[in-house]
Amino acid sequence: MFTGIVPAQCPVVGVEDHDGIRGLAVDLGEHAEGLRLGASVANNGVCLTATGIAGTVVSFDVIDQTVRLTNLRSVAVGDTVNIERSLRFGDELGGHILSGHISATVRVDEIEGDCANRTMWFRVDAPFMSFLLLKGWVALDGVSLTISRVDRDHDRFAVSLIPETLERTTLGRVGAGDEVNLEIDAQTQTIVETVRDVLRNPELRSQILDTP
Repeated sequence: MFTGIVPAQCPVVGVEDHDGIRGLAVDLGEHAEGLRLGASVANNGVCLTATGIAGTVVSFDVIDQTVRLTNLRSVAVGDTVNIERSLRFGDELGGHILSGHISATVRVDEIEGDCANRTMWFRVDAPFMSFLLLKGWVALDGVSLTISRVDRDHDRFAVSLIPETLERTTLGRVGAGDEVNLEIDAQTQTIVETVRDVLRNPELRSQILDTP
């Protein structure tokens, strides 16, 4: 599990595609300290397993499905990715509980404001809009953020970004049309889908309504 509090963005130093797997090598610098093979590390919010460690350079294998469903398919040598080590018992929980399982990729639709006060709009596939609520939370490229605006007429939502987030994460460099990884709140999704199933099932709905 992760918190969505990204400590650093780290450079990709190697990319190799072979047999349906994309191998990524990322220089974690000081964030590689104490890391062991098999440990989980979020790369742009995607939970990946460390398969090799050489000094501060850590290797990850990205399976074909993850490549297709996330923006790791377009990562190249020289790019940077948001890095977060997995949550440990006793760590401060400053963000939200994240699984590192990406719900979808979304595109930047519009950017308002400047570096000191920036609002970023994202276009979303319609089925995901029911899980996005004002003042709820999402993770974008692994960054835990609060939804500041929702535009259901155009299948969009927005987040407001402070200078610290823009400087510390890759979100400071994205522009209109760029693609980022979206993880929605699993609890919100579960509640919405459960209520939806109840409303669609007349027998179950009547049982609930008839309960004293």
